[in-house]
Amino acid sequence: MPKIIIYTDGASKGNPGLGGWGALIADERDVVELGGREEHTTNNRMEMRAAFEALKYTQKFKDVKIMLYTDSNYVIHGATLWGAGWKKRGWKTSDKTPVLNRDMWEPLLALVESFAGRIQWENIGGHIGVAGNERVDTIANAFALAQHIDLYAGRRAAYGIDVTDLSFDAEKKKARGESRARAKQKAYSYVSAVDGKIEVHKSWAQCEQRVRGKKARFKKALSAADEATIIKHFTSR
Repeated sequence: MPKIIIYTDGASKGNPGLGGWGALIADERDVVELGGREEHTTNNRMEMRAAFEALKYTQKFKDVKIMLYTDSNYVIHGATLWGAGWKKRGWKTSDKTPVLNRDMWEPLLALVESFAGRIQWENIGGHIGVAGNERVDTIANAFALAQHIDLYAGRRAAYGIDVTDLSFDAEKKKARGESRARAKQKAYSYVSAVDGKIEVHKSWAQCEQRVRGKKARFKKALSAADEATIIKHFTSR
């Protein structure tokens, strides 16, 4: 059975905020890139939109196996684990609360079902140097920022990316893992720098209110020593 390779990604500048999505679809001969944007959206919705648009485009290929790479567990779990339960419970979660993004999940799940089990979902790991994922990330961010980007449509042999190459940068993967581990730890404080002025807040809500919509730098501190290091780093730049 012929195989289609898909990479998808979404981005939002603010959550919610300006958003963009990107996808590349490679059959055995050709590659096409897709992208789009929304004015007010979230990262999860853009991840879903990327997968939906890529699969919608792929419907024209008959009797193919699809390998879909995404860095969104939200999309993968929704499409493979959660969807059946949501529908059975009348679009309620296991906590009996309404399913977020139902307006996008319903058409996406229907589209997934139309492929009758021919989609294999893989979490590729974002920002670790996998060429296909880096490319769709670039597309998604360009659309989110309303920047011009040339989308490829042509022969796979002339495409500058080997879509079968899943090699990654070990240092980037390590840093990504450390970042995720850090995100799960309890915050001591949040440090932000706006227009050169540094402030420290004890809650993310306070920090978010300060930085939202501004050109700012911010980071969670895990201890008093960590807070001092972050302040020093922000001050020195």
